[in-house]
Amino acid sequence: MTKVIDTKKYIEFVRQTTSPASSDFAALLARMTELEAEGVELTHLLTFALGASAELGEAVEIIKKCLLQGKPFNDDAKKHLVSEISDVTWYIAQFCIAMDITFEEIVKVNYEKLSARYPEGTFSVYRSENRKEGDI
Repeated sequence: MTKVIDTKKYIEFVRQTTSPASSDFAALLARMTELEAEGVELTHLLTFALGASAELGEAVEIIKKCLLQGKPFNDDAKKHLVSEISDVTWYIAQFCIAMDITFEEIVKVNYEKLSARYPEGTFSVYRSENRKEGDI
């Protein structure tokens, strides 16, 4: 049997479980001010977060249409997909500015993480699902 959820109660539950910075503009501004004071390049970090997610969504839309809706995966689709991913790269550069790091550092961190996870140098379902402590 399916349980019926009281949507008004659920909305109130959501309201009660939302952080102050997520529900109150003054609290959000205060938090942003705190982060800026700690040296966080918030404008670049927000630009990355919002922009990269939007551009990735556009890339996923192209893949969805080709995979699930019969759109041909032709040169035009590939060109469009590469264009959207190139936009993601611009936003990754915003992340680099925000974090004061280079593309090379990002690739190095990823390489080291995956090399530790897959020491044999090949993918393993077991290692993918059963990670060591600290493997994020």
